[in-house]
Amino acid sequence: MNEVVVASKVRIHIDREAYESRNPTTGEAIYHLGEIGHDEELFRQVPGGEEDELVPRDATPINLVPDEHYYSQKTFRLIVNLEEKFVVNKKQSFDDIVRLAYPTPPPGPTPDYTVIYRKGPPANPKGSLVQGQVVKVKNGMIFDVTPSDKS
Repeated sequence: MNEVVVASKVRIHIDREAYESRNPTTGEAIYHLGEIGHDEELFRQVPGGEEDELVPRDATPINLVPDEHYYSQKTFRLIVNLEEKFVVNKKQSFDDIVRLAYPTPPPGPTPDYTVIYRKGPPANPKGSLVQGQVVKVKNGMIFDVTPSDKS
């Protein structure tokens, strides 16, 4: 006897609107369901103080929880010291980038930092940032942040 597996239907919320989705589903299907634009990312709200989860825009299987909440946000994906980081502001300051690289500063006296970037937008494709400067960012922009001793 052949068994037929039927996906169940689950109510979820995307940007405060209720939707019904098959469960399990895919990230791609959730983006489509919520009509999330290509310049936006979708996040699954995580309860408590944990960081919300980025929903991949692909065929990755996702098991839904009834009445869970998702929200879309225009984000910029940056690579800071080889780690993927997401920011929502198009302009990032020297201090913003240093905090992304070192949320907890290294022990000892407060070091100076060297910030070098590449793969930026046409206005600033590559260069370095110093204290007090701001730079426009774009998806995929790469930052290298290194602490240096004060001299």
